[in-house]
Amino acid sequence: MKGFLVCIFIFLCSLPNFAQDAATFIKEAEHLEALPNEKGAFEKFKLALVHDPGNVYVLTKCSELCSRIGNRETNTDNRDAYYAAAISYSKKALALAPQNDEANVSMAIALGRIALLKSGKEKITAVKDIKHYADFAIKYNRQNFKAWHVLGKWNYEVSNLNAIERAAIKVFYGGLPNASFKKAIEAYDMAKKIKPDFVLNYLELAKAYHKNNQKDMAIANLKALLLLPNKTEDDARIKTEARNLLAKWS
Repeated sequence: MKGFLVCIFIFLCSLPNFAQDAATFIKEAEHLEALPNEKGAFEKFKLALVHDPGNVYVLTKCSELCSRIGNRETNTDNRDAYYAAAISYSKKALALAPQNDEANVSMAIALGRIALLKSGKEKITAVKDIKHYADFAIKYNRQNFKAWHVLGKWNYEVSNLNAIERAAIKVFYGGLPNASFKKAIEAYDMAKKIKPDFVLNYLELAKAYHKNNQKDMAIANLKALLLLPNKTEDDARIKTEARNLLAKWS
């Protein structure tokens, strides 16, 4: 009995250390992400989960990082593995906190990455689910700039669906809410107001303006984008694409 009590005492004493370890790994992960070193940040966030597996913030960060890292993978198996992990982390976060805006938007982001690789019914199913999670993220937090960005991308991509895909939407789901490039612009603008240094948002906003026959606004956003600091590993590539579009549209 005495030995059992000693074991319980040791276990209870170790709990603060586990919490402290998780907090330390989270701080290190956030530092690496800011460098940016996203793979390094992901590894640290995973270590945080070992000590605190129910941490919704860490689960959503792991999902978001997997979506971003996977998008840069040239090996399709590696890319698909990252996307599958992104979905898995988001599912765990949503199971723990279904009304958490970051849990919902991380799922929308992960589904959006996968949807761009799909066609036919699989793509249509993903399109429907993306809006569902983005809408819920905004419902729970209207200041979630990522959710507004996803909603902008949703409107842009749905407006670009071909005739066969549009017909499939009507057959399988009876249609989707109206989408337009104008609505894409409005959503991207909301993201821009909330997060004015979000580089990717400027690029997507410029594309939406261009599709909406507002070339001057498209060019203005590309020029503004180039003045922003790089904050993610994707930003240098985004700026290269912006320069190419400027040369093409000017």
